[in-house]
Amino acid sequence: MSVFPASPASSASAAPSGVSFAVSPVLAEVVRSGFVEGRHRGSLVVLGADGAVEHAWGEVTAPVFPRSSNKPMQAAGVLRAGLDLAGERLALAAASHSGEPFHRDLVRKMLDEHGLSPERLQCPPDLPLDQEEREAWLAAGAGRDRVAMNCSGKHTAMLAACALRAWPLESYLDPAHPLQQLIHRVVEEAAEEDVAAVGTDGCGAPLMAISLTGLARAHRSFVLAAPGTAERRVADAMRAHPEYVAGTRRHDTWLMREVPGALSKVGAEAVQAVALPDGRALALKIDDGAARALGPVLARALTHMGVDAPVIQRIAHAPLHGGGRVVGEIRATF
Repeated sequence: MSVFPASPASSASAAPSGVSFAVSPVLAEVVRSGFVEGRHRGSLVVLGADGAVEHAWGEVTAPVFPRSSNKPMQAAGVLRAGLDLAGERLALAAASHSGEPFHRDLVRKMLDEHGLSPERLQCPPDLPLDQEEREAWLAAGAGRDRVAMNCSGKHTAMLAACALRAWPLESYLDPAHPLQQLIHRVVEEAAEEDVAAVGTDGCGAPLMAISLTGLARAHRSFVLAAPGTAERRVADAMRAHPEYVAGTRRHDTWLMREVPGALSKVGAEAVQAVALPDGRALALKIDDGAARALGPVLARALTHMGVDAPVIQRIAHAPLHGGGRVVGEIRATF
């Protein structure tokens, strides 16, 4: 295993009283007109096919909030609750969708199929996640809507599972709710570690903190799970219908379409997990949550893993503009 440690803190005054911590390594730099004007620090872990840590940059055993990178585990939870989803519907249950018309249409259809109305959704009203779709949405005079919110597929699946089991619908986001307790167990089993903390995600759902190593293990376990299990069903649906997991202009979609057998899920605050069909996996987080650094760092990590596909260059592409033209880039530094 290669470990690339974090740098020591610059001074004792950088930490709260009585607390010391390390500074994460620089994973990407911002280069404008040949001048490095900024840096993004973070942590990254790569697992080998046997599940052992092969490479680590920064702190990969401390808990983080994986944000939407936890969604495959949440989708497996609704299946374990007894909800029968497959294909595009199951992919949408694990999605951070872009809010494109086909996403919104399927959310409404799923709600109707389970006798639910959009008013039951407890995710906040929002605009479509995709910039082009958001501009078109606003140009058409539409406003914030729960169905357009990127987590509406997950919330629809959660509500449908609760309706099936006659569990309370009004409190389906309570961490003590039977569904959320079931998801909690799924996360711990997949990550092979205890949940370190429970918070509230941007969509209002309970959010379970695990380490980056645990997050990589979890995604690895999904691609290696036996056919027919909840975990494998989720992985297979996501890989078969990646446009429903993300959107037509998203890294997760490109990667799952163009790298055979890859499972990929991004999370807010610049979190990413990827598992390959042979059991290799990675998980990363950019400390400052800058999504602009995610593509270059992810592409470099996949290259380290030996992934060789044209999509890597598309993911790595992160140009900087000045005066209407490209004058620099964000690039990985490891």
